[in-house]
Amino acid sequence: MSSTVPTRPRATGRVTLADVARLAEVSPITVSRALRGERAVHPDLVARVKSAALRLGYVPDPAARALASRHSAHVAVLIPMLSNALFVDLLEEVQRTLRAAGYQSLIGVTHYDIGEEEQLLREQLQHRPAGLLVTGLDRSDATRTLIAQSGVPCVHLMELSEVPGVYSVGFSQAAAAATLTRHLLDRGRRRIAFAAAQLDPRTLQRREGWRRELQAAGAWDPTLEWLNPAPSSLALGGQMLAQILELKRPVDAIFFCNDDLAQGALLAALRLGVQVPQRIAIAGFNDLTGSDQMLPSLTTVRTPRGEVGAAAARMLLALMRGESVPEPAVDVGYRLIVREST
Repeated sequence: MSSTVPTRPRATGRVTLADVARLAEVSPITVSRALRGERAVHPDLVARVKSAALRLGYVPDPAARALASRHSAHVAVLIPMLSNALFVDLLEEVQRTLRAAGYQSLIGVTHYDIGEEEQLLREQLQHRPAGLLVTGLDRSDATRTLIAQSGVPCVHLMELSEVPGVYSVGFSQAAAAATLTRHLLDRGRRRIAFAAAQLDPRTLQRREGWRRELQAAGAWDPTLEWLNPAPSSLALGGQMLAQILELKRPVDAIFFCNDDLAQGALLAALRLGVQVPQRIAIAGFNDLTGSDQMLPSLTTVRTPRGEVGAAAARMLLALMRGESVPEPAVDVGYRLIVREST
């Protein structure tokens, strides 16, 4: 390989694939195949190409690659929030699985706003993504039409669809909530409040699971649906606990829709001198970081968000490759984690 570094022919100074090919003394197509990791390229040639690319500081142009191949190298991923550990865990596995297959994630944050989701999707589709990963099943008719007419493979995250032709990976939010509610009933609790924030579709599905289980037990009280549209937080959980404790008819358990609310309630209980679970049982949902370290440790539902991300990415890869997907709705399940707070 030549020891001299070729000058950059373009006025922009951008190193091209042809520059790498000249320095590595191979054809441009060999450079392209070597950098894509194709097995047909001899390891010695791969090493020469990568060495040349490193010396020149070559960065592939994804737009040019997409134009040449009619396929993009990125996947659009729409999630509600980046501040929620739930979606961070999911994204970690999505990113890991897609990168191993040569794809990159283009992340959009919808803030639980169906109008914002629609606008983000329109913007993402302008970049001709190879695939789509979207959170949940609740969206505007316009967004559904965009997805259907785009021709881009799409997998829905965190929920399960029974609609033919719709691909999804998740679990039953309502069934998970019912399992936790049944646990509280089995512990002898009858006045069980449901305290929720954000009020996104998955939270409301948990409410339905809680409600159905209590109705079946003859213990449902509609006044114990404690709903607040504000973002979920530790502080709000503490406030909710204080408000619920002031009810004339005492409750003996609270099912918080997310662990951060339940963690805030446990901290508030410590400050107020309220014994948990003797005076009141407290349970959460999602098994977020720190729940096992609370005093007392928090009973919750462990949701496999990392597994959801990895399985959804694998399903999307199969769809993008034109492979058959025998199971369009993959249920990854959930797990009740019983700790000291109940």
